[in-house]
Amino acid sequence: MCRGEVLNESYAAIPEAVPLARRLVSAIAAAAGAGGERLEEIRLAVSEALTNAVIHAYEDGEAGRFQVVAAVASGELWVLVSDDGHGLHAGKDSRGLGLGLWLIAGLSDDFAIVNRASGGTEVQMRFDLTKTGATRPAISHADRALRLPLRHLASRR
Repeated sequence: MCRGEVLNESYAAIPEAVPLARRLVSAIAAAAGAGGERLEEIRLAVSEALTNAVIHAYEDGEAGRFQVVAAVASGELWVLVSDDGHGLHAGKDSRGLGLGLWLIAGLSDDFAIVNRASGGTEVQMRFDLTKTGATRPAISHADRALRLPLRHLASRR
């Protein structure tokens, strides 16, 4: 991947797709200057979001896909991971959903989970590439889903 390149890909929601998508997002981050601990934080947060799309978006045995969009703008890496699955619902028996979200929140500089109008879930992450480590964003609960503000992506809903 070259600096300034945008990733916009769709994958089968299977475990084997996670490392491929993670590698491509990591390549964009590395080309933009992320390295060391910051690059590892990006890899881990993205891996958690991708894994959630594979494990939690679709019922057992149900075929599905997830999409990944990643781009660098003004020294920030923006990553969107979305699926067309059943969506995220507060209080739902989630087979462990939650710990990975807190990890993503702690590693990213901004983070939101949006239930898509068309169905499914979109995880939005922003990473400041000028930092060497992540900050801890404030976390709030709104609209029955974990939500952290992403002012630049709010219009995508």
